[in-house]
Amino acid sequence: MAQFFSLHPELPQPRLIRQAAEIMRAGGLVAFPTDSAYALGGVTGDSDLLQRIRRIRAVDERHHFTLMCRDLSEIATYARVDNAQYRLLKAVTPGPYTFILEGTKELPRRVLHPKRKTIGLRIPEHAVVAALLQELDEPILTSTLLLPDEDLPLTDPEEIRERLEKQVELVIEAGYCGPEATTVIDLTSGAPVLVRAGRGDLAPFGLEND
Repeated sequence: MAQFFSLHPELPQPRLIRQAAEIMRAGGLVAFPTDSAYALGGVTGDSDLLQRIRRIRAVDERHHFTLMCRDLSEIATYARVDNAQYRLLKAVTPGPYTFILEGTKELPRRVLHPKRKTIGLRIPEHAVVAALLQELDEPILTSTLLLPDEDLPLTDPEEIRERLEKQVELVIEAGYCGPEATTVIDLTSGAPVLVRAGRGDLAPFGLEND
């Protein structure tokens, strides 16, 4: 049975943040709000985490997972970022964007795309996620909480608890969380390539939504 924490959206309670981090460190899978949609996440080193998320979402090993990071220096630890990419990331983070980049050897191979050796990275603009990242002192491995045969991610924490109560260890509620996922930009070829239009504005990349 999943636990359920109600956190203040701007000033999350430190006691509950510590407890949520402890659940993640123990291998727990957590559903939590972000600056875009709800996400499923846990600590990167847990080998069972990927399979659990894949089962819930019904995706295969080619699905790109996303590392939520505290800041640009953390992104640069886990992904290869050149000067131009760094300037672009600095201009639009934190915010509702996910960037596909080539992973570094700091990451376990199992979290990378099997052929491209890439991973999604992002810095969310959300107080609860920022507090969790600070408490964990490491990135959170995540995927959008989009269930099979659904068009939009789940947004109601009570519904999430009802539908996933035996598949996650914790559901976090922290006020309104919309259904729109992040904008996904592939930066591996140099020029930005739109993978998925979402909540993030395309203008900083000189892109348009088809």
